[in-house]
Amino acid sequence: MQLIPRLYDVTEGAILIDGTDVRDFELDYLHRRVGVVLQKNELFTGTIIDNLRWGDPGASFEEVVQAAKAAQAHDFISSFADGYMTMLGRGGVNISGGQKQRLCIARALLRNPQILILDDSTSAVDTETELRIRQNLARLPGGTTVLIITQRINTMQSADKVLILDDGEIQAYGTPDELMRTSEMYREIYNSQQVEL
Repeated sequence: MQLIPRLYDVTEGAILIDGTDVRDFELDYLHRRVGVVLQKNELFTGTIIDNLRWGDPGASFEEVVQAAKAAQAHDFISSFADGYMTMLGRGGVNISGGQKQRLCIARALLRNPQILILDDSTSAVDTETELRIRQNLARLPGGTTVLIITQRINTMQSADKVLILDDGEIQAYGTPDELMRTSEMYREIYNSQQVEL
């Protein structure tokens, strides 16, 4: 995934966005169109709203609230006495891991990216909240491609297409239904995450 925003360049082949090699884009142009949320992201000392507006310094308060709602962050932000003006310690030490992840998702959404990469970025969020985030991502404006790196089968099941990697090699690719029929590895992942009552 780091090849898409050119954190690294390919040594063979090419990464294309709408038919154009990413190496043909100016880096600034490319970075404005690709949002990346990692499992562990950086928050800086300052207010929540300032941290969110790092995604788009010109965002209105209403736009910030909309992004926070889509990322399932608005309710916990509103529960703080100072709301969006709540001061965060360095790295967000005064909030939980799941809250940090949701703020970083909201920050990326404010960029209105053409491509949104979520790299295990809901690992500290409960499954119900993750489901609501995924539902909100499905409502993003047309033209936004969301790439999710995950180990959660529920997330895979909601995807249009799933790519299974094992030790850097592509093991399977297809819709969740296709992979249930054709991929032993996908079925193993699926079965390992089923809860028996």
